[in-house]
Amino acid sequence: MLLRQIEIFLRTTDMPCTKFGRLAAGDPRFVVDLRNGRMPRPGTAARVESFMATYKEADHAF
Repeated sequence: MLLRQIEIFLRTTDMPCTKFGRLAAGDPRFVVDLRNGRMPRPGTAARVESFMATYKEADHAF
């Protein structure tokens, strides 16, 4: 389940859900909406999974 993978990613990276949504899906409310039952399109889910697989914190540090 995508939401479970995202929740684990958020805990391990200590990333706020809004930052994750902005970086991974271009939507700061993405995770909040998933928590409320939103079902992502297959392409969006694939893009988010790819983001988590290739994320390097140093590349996205502010």
